[in-house]
Amino acid sequence: MLKITPQRDAARSSVSLVVEGRLAGLWVEELNAYCRKMSEDHERCTVIDLTGVTFIDADGKALLAGLWRQGAELRASGCLTKCVVEEITRLDRCESSKKNCDKRTLSVTEDES
Repeated sequence: MLKITPQRDAARSSVSLVVEGRLAGLWVEELNAYCRKMSEDHERCTVIDLTGVTFIDADGKALLAGLWRQGAELRASGCLTKCVVEEITRLDRCESSKKNCDKRTLSVTEDES
């Protein structure tokens, strides 16, 4: 199951998405469709909060990588999501460093367990 909760910031004309559950299988297309609809409605997704995500498959990782390249900040906590986000941003930074490195933020929070 996947839950997507938009948080709108009218002052900045942006939307943050709080994603919870598993970003795998059919749920990847659900998030992709949601982001496409936002784009069609001329809304900009500035932050994708993954702190409530429990699993990300290869397709989910590919989608997140694409969203990050489009400018979305990825926020993560927990071993799995932090690792996936770090892989996405590190890989893109390595590729970008050859093209004057595009610097976007990576926000990683510590678990409060």
